[in-house]
Amino acid sequence: MIETIPHFIGGRRVAGTGRSAAVFDPATGKQTGSVALASGADVRAAVEAAAAAAPAWAETTPLKRARILNAFLRIAEDRIDQLARVITAEHGKVHSDAIGEIQRGLEVVEFATGAPSLLKSEITESVGTRVDSHALRQPLGVVAGITPFNFPAMVPMWMFPVALACGNTFVLKPSERDPSAAILLGEWLKEAGLPDGVFNVVNGDKEAVDALLADPDVQAISFVGSTPIARYIYETAAKTGKRCQALGGAKNHMIVMPDADLDQAVDALMGAAYGSAGERCMAISVAVPVGEATADALMAKLAPRVRALKVGPGTDPESEMGPLVTAQHRDKVVGYIDAGVAEGAELVVDGRGQSLQGYEGGYYVGGTLFDRVTPDMTIYKEEIFGPVLSVVRAPDYATAAKLINEHEFGNGTAIFTRDGDAAREFAHSIKVGMVGINVPIPVPMAFHSFGGWKASLFGDHHMHGPEGVRFYTKLKTITTRWPTGIRAGAEFVMPTMK
Repeated sequence: MIETIPHFIGGRRVAGTGRSAAVFDPATGKQTGSVALASGADVRAAVEAAAAAAPAWAETTPLKRARILNAFLRIAEDRIDQLARVITAEHGKVHSDAIGEIQRGLEVVEFATGAPSLLKSEITESVGTRVDSHALRQPLGVVAGITPFNFPAMVPMWMFPVALACGNTFVLKPSERDPSAAILLGEWLKEAGLPDGVFNVVNGDKEAVDALLADPDVQAISFVGSTPIARYIYETAAKTGKRCQALGGAKNHMIVMPDADLDQAVDALMGAAYGSAGERCMAISVAVPVGEATADALMAKLAPRVRALKVGPGTDPESEMGPLVTAQHRDKVVGYIDAGVAEGAELVVDGRGQSLQGYEGGYYVGGTLFDRVTPDMTIYKEEIFGPVLSVVRAPDYATAAKLINEHEFGNGTAIFTRDGDAAREFAHSIKVGMVGINVPIPVPMAFHSFGGWKASLFGDHHMHGPEGVRFYTKLKTITTRWPTGIRAGAEFVMPTMK
């Protein structure tokens, strides 16, 4: 049965007015759904619904907003398995990984339920004689989120809980490859008591994105995706006067020092390189062992683990890694493996040609491991977004750190070592936004903020945490003086407190 996946506008499911796209089960390659692709009129309807709801929602007390988010949190926690099954069916990741994705997203909801505290203002009494100043953070109005296929629940929850807590209304444009999770989130928010129009979903492609960018009622855009699109969205949003945070691509390195616990490092690399089939912006895709002895020992432990990786449908509890999201993306990843071989990297484990009995049509690529990769190779320079790990051997720490600092991306990185001095130097000097010390995927908890450096982030604010509150609010400073019966007359010079 082919399910029709609509939009969610003004608190209800709304059929599309034009084009549609097929949605597939990556494990089998079979079409399971058809998703409406929003026209400009569809996007405008969603923005109008958000704009109509904005004044009343902005006037809703932060405490009431928090209570609605708390109710949503309880609903989502109770139905987490249902949402995970939807994610696995359309994205392909294993069920346990889908559960983990949702849990990390719900942590941002938990953070956002602190709205009454997050929006507390500052006040300074007597900045001058009988003059006081205080600051307010007020909502922007209608804001929009454009999210990627790899985290259909978590990345939207990086955005809308904080935006709603701050008093904004929201239009979400999820990936058209796995759109059903967003519709569930919208319906659960409504069930939790969110007024109609405060949260809307428009499915679509570039036409929908451009309509959001051009709409004069949209005050801010949040985006997560590839660097070329992040740059386009940031530049276009800036031209139309919108606030924008656009998170782009990554090429995350993990340095393995000679004193590292190699068993711990191998465990870390297996999860960080091959979890979710490598379709994570925080995946480790480059391991940098320091010294030939370290590299040889690491490869001796790592290669058999990669060969033994259990690849299968995400619904199989035995699977450690599921398929890639689409046939096109599978072919792109295979093309990178071909390029690595052609450019002279040593292919230690080859994941090409993966076929599973009963799932021959699925989009599978097995765990792939390259050794002796060099910085001039395509598989080193570009983001692959698949289960491909490149090992770049470095003679010393300085060379390893230079590799990271000179790469165009600066999203996440890690070092595995027992040496506190090396760890501190790494954390202090490395030019990357998120750093792990013996932690392979250093995604900050919800009460901190997420974001990279260099070509991994366009904009001044990272996502969620305190930075999220700043992004979704505008600052207003109010200076007051009350009459005292003493009049000093008109003053024609710049006011000072001297």
